[in-house]
Amino acid sequence: MNTVLVSLLVNSGILLALGAALYAAPSPLLNPHAVPFGVRVPPDKADAPEVSEQRRRYRALLLPATLIVTVAALAIGAVLDSVAVGGVAAVVLCAIAATLWLSAHRALARAKERGNWYENVRQGVVMDTSLRTDPVRLPWAWTIPSFVVIAVTAVAGAIVYPRLPEMLALPERSSSGTVYREITTTFWTAYSLVFAQILLTAAVIGTVAAVLRARADLDVSRPRSSAVRHRRYLSLTARSLLGVAALLNLMLLGLSGMMWSDSRSGAVLTLVIGVPTLAALAVSVPLVRMGPGGSRLALESGDGSGGTGGSGGSDEGTGLVPRDDDRHWYGAGTVYVNADDPAVLVPRRVGIGWTVNVGNPRFLIISAAVLAIAAGATVVSVTVR
Repeated sequence: MNTVLVSLLVNSGILLALGAALYAAPSPLLNPHAVPFGVRVPPDKADAPEVSEQRRRYRALLLPATLIVTVAALAIGAVLDSVAVGGVAAVVLCAIAATLWLSAHRALARAKERGNWYENVRQGVVMDTSLRTDPVRLPWAWTIPSFVVIAVTAVAGAIVYPRLPEMLALPERSSSGTVYREITTTFWTAYSLVFAQILLTAAVIGTVAAVLRARADLDVSRPRSSAVRHRRYLSLTARSLLGVAALLNLMLLGLSGMMWSDSRSGAVLTLVIGVPTLAALAVSVPLVRMGPGGSRLALESGDGSGGTGGSGGSDEGTGLVPRDDDRHWYGAGTVYVNADDPAVLVPRRVGIGWTVNVGNPRFLIISAAVLAIAAGATVVSVTVR
């Protein structure tokens, strides 16, 4: 296929997909309902005219910017015959979206202050102590697929290792497409992807364990149903993450097989990477559908919360609204800094999932350990080349 046409297709695909994701970013489906653009507001103000106006303005400016950046990237990519232009254009598009997001964040913060949105409301916080005394358990059974794939990869490597050539070819992405870097065959290089499987699995298990202990963002107006929903959300999230880990390990098994057999087939490489990746995305879809903190999960009957949505009489409204805690959030609601909060992980304000409490000393210790491991891995990688 013509390389110029490939560059055009790749660049357009990257930018249009990114543009669609950024266009949908302010949606209440992807963010906590009462935190538009990272600004905490009372629930009855989540759909206020000021909020709707900022969403409309963000999208009205982002759409033409996406089209302009895409057209410019396609033109430059055609001239230079390189897919790298798409990466640069993606960075530019993200910078534009971040600027528009920050502008909307500041506008809503000013509107909240001018309108005294919290003046006549009762603020409060709620916690479920049973999440500490009787926490959601890590579903160890869901780690078995990952361990099986790792074992299969290790056994296969032990069988083929004595017959491996002196040099191994490892596929890498470059500005001109997929290239194969040759490395000297040693125990460490031959088993490099097996070690990657082990590190990946350990990282996911550690992440799941941390998520299960993360601070819950419960609905202060209906704490009982919110707590039940949060437990179910944690359970489903843990299983989904461990399922994704198994699929990524399967991809690394395929890449190990290609490296050991010296296969350089583009079709095989596409299947080895594409199939597990698409499957992992499919497994991740329910996480998005559940909403931030599982806010859109339907509660099952008999859970003691009044049925679907927690609107039954057994969980009467408290009349409280979440506490205005904007002072602890920076970077338009993306960075949380609170030295008085013992939680290391807290629910994100922008997007779905969790973020770290940068002000917690334990986070600094964990970061130092991760950096030390990364530095050690880099030294080993350079040594074996």
